[in-house]
Amino acid sequence: MGFRDKLENGDFVITAEVTPPKGCGMTQLDDDMEYLQGVVDAVNVTDNQRAVMRMCPLAVSALVKDAGCEPIMQLTCRDRNRMALQSDLLGAAALGIENISIMTGDHPMLGDMPSTKPVYDLDSVQLLQLAGNLQDGVDFSDNSLKGAPSFFVGAVSGIDLSGAKLLKFKKKIQTGARFFQTQAVYDVDMFMDFVQMASNFDTRIIAGIIPLKSARMARFMNENVPGITVPEHYIERMENGGAEEGLVIASEIISKIRDVCNGVHIMTLGSCEKVPGIVDLIR
Repeated sequence: MGFRDKLENGDFVITAEVTPPKGCGMTQLDDDMEYLQGVVDAVNVTDNQRAVMRMCPLAVSALVKDAGCEPIMQLTCRDRNRMALQSDLLGAAALGIENISIMTGDHPMLGDMPSTKPVYDLDSVQLLQLAGNLQDGVDFSDNSLKGAPSFFVGAVSGIDLSGAKLLKFKKKIQTGARFFQTQAVYDVDMFMDFVQMASNFDTRIIAGIIPLKSARMARFMNENVPGITVPEHYIERMENGGAEEGLVIASEIISKIRDVCNGVHIMTLGSCEKVPGIVDLIR
């Protein structure tokens, strides 16, 4: 049973992610696939994550598929106009890549090529609508396609749905988001409130999990990443326990939320070798 079938069947899914190489060397990707194959239900392939130029997610998603893992191809609005976005989606369909995660994308000024001109021809809601049009057999200008693709389309969300954030969340569902992978969860009570609000809509929630590596990392996220709150008691544990304690904390968070969500998305920030150990702790 594949990722889509498991989600729609109500099974608890586990996803992870890989970062395409900055170059053509595939050693790291090959190693990551060995750690993830048979351990997770699907693997996100990031799209120039944090606005750092890397190999395109379309090519890496095909390689992930060839390696025996089901890919979820991330697609951002930052780097492509609507014509290029449609081309990449049709190419993905031709290669048998059906899971797509749509997002806006960090501004280039935050990455390794800050002088890059961003595109943002469409926003994430419009890109969801575009993907829906393709599945209906027409492009974004209502021209007929010779063969329509079939996608399982998702989006991303923070766990704070106050104000205009709720409106955007609803629009993403209305334009085709079948599942959401969330920002990293550390505040369980806040996540419970998010799930309660999301339960009013027909979608699936996959909670983001980033194992802490240090107390310094936790404080950095509190100070610099909007929407993320690492409770002080976790920071104190990290000061005493280090990276291994971060894995234990991640497994504890998962055990607290697994009954209210549809799965977890484990983001180890380039350390896929840690994923099997986390999965072992929660099974």
